[in-house]
Amino acid sequence: MNNDYLLNSETAKRLYESIRYLPIYDYHCHLSPQEIYEDRPFENIGKLWLGHDHYKWRLMRAYGIDEENITGQSDWKEKFLAYAEVIELAANNPLYHWTQMELKQFFAIDEPLNIKTAEEIWNKTNQIIKIKQLSPRKCIEQSNVKYIASTDDICDTLEFHIALRKEGYPVTVSPSFRTDKLLLIRSNDYNNYINKLSEITDIKIDSLSTLKEAIKSRLLFFREQGCKFSDVGIPFFPDEIASETEAEKIFTSVLAGKEISESEFLSFLGNMYFFLGKLYKENGIVMQWHLAVERNANINLFNERGADVGGDCIGDIIPIKHIIKILDAISKDSGLPQTILYTLNPIMLEPLASAAGCFRNVRIGAAWWFNDHKKGIEQTLETVSNSMHLAKFLGMLTDSRSFLSYVRHDYFRRILCSVVNRWVVNGEFIGDFEKLCKDISCGNIERLIREGL
Repeated sequence: MNNDYLLNSETAKRLYESIRYLPIYDYHCHLSPQEIYEDRPFENIGKLWLGHDHYKWRLMRAYGIDEENITGQSDWKEKFLAYAEVIELAANNPLYHWTQMELKQFFAIDEPLNIKTAEEIWNKTNQIIKIKQLSPRKCIEQSNVKYIASTDDICDTLEFHIALRKEGYPVTVSPSFRTDKLLLIRSNDYNNYINKLSEITDIKIDSLSTLKEAIKSRLLFFREQGCKFSDVGIPFFPDEIASETEAEKIFTSVLAGKEISESEFLSFLGNMYFFLGKLYKENGIVMQWHLAVERNANINLFNERGADVGGDCIGDIIPIKHIIKILDAISKDSGLPQTILYTLNPIMLEPLASAAGCFRNVRIGAAWWFNDHKKGIEQTLETVSNSMHLAKFLGMLTDSRSFLSYVRHDYFRRILCSVVNRWVVNGEFIGDFEKLCKDISCGNIERLIREGL
């Protein structure tokens, strides 16, 4: 892949060189702390590339690859060769670009992956993996990563975060306080989840007040292990905020095994979002909302292969007035914590940015998931610059389970330089564009983590 990929002028190239090697602060990802701690060398390129990456799995299904060669029992070479067939003609898909960037950055391979080159690339990459004993930590080190915020259920023991801290691992690996399972009170195994939360906190959860006491206990534990971020990414958003009395009735009904209505569920969510927002403010935790996602759309796929295999999609538009209602309620009561809003539905981006701009401490996050391609990143940068202040944008994150996904930061930085360069060339911006790009790529998120600004 050409070194000038996505860079549209000499100015863009110079600007890119000024930010190219800045460190990475990955403030939202799904990497496994256990894999980082154990640091076992990867077996082969097939497992390294395809073992966790549901982006690739979706593309393979779209091309018609048999499921056995995606998440099934085929060997890793068969899966790799199937992926090579898929990626060869995947024009304009970000995976086409990321695949070539990963080959170049981690294996110094410039030739494209396709059916003809697959065997040679399989052998060459596996030889490099073997010689270098390529492992999670080596991928992290090679990518110049300084900070990783993993995604962790609030009942997680965080044993590997603790072990990494005790070991003195130089890259900060911090947990994020993920509340999805806590909030999905209509799931079939919710009472089992509450029993688990009771056990881990040694608090008998039989009321709303004891539930919130247990949540506070877990957040304190997460903070002690370096937690700076919270997160939620469920396919629902509250339209009302239940009172404590109403929420208590709803919660105890769930504990008693009774069904609750959609409106009761959403109003209970409102109560919890309000409570959590206040709690995050009190404890200096950044609040992240991942909005407009639909989970497990293909029930057969979910039943056969489970969650997180590429069966999620863009969700319906959430009314902005509902988002404003929750933000405003928290703002009036305790003041908002630092807040990052992401939308999977691109139609929501502009109205969401305008709503975020009404509140101090609320920002629009990176182009998320189905939007983290060239067009989506450009759209996010332009929307934030139009509706908010681009100089405070927090830049890229990986949102990935793959240790090779750090090339996405390089992808983002190239696009950023191209966009800013266009404004400079057109005479639309004459400010310190190098400082702007440095802050977006690295400085803003580093300061947020360090100082909470």
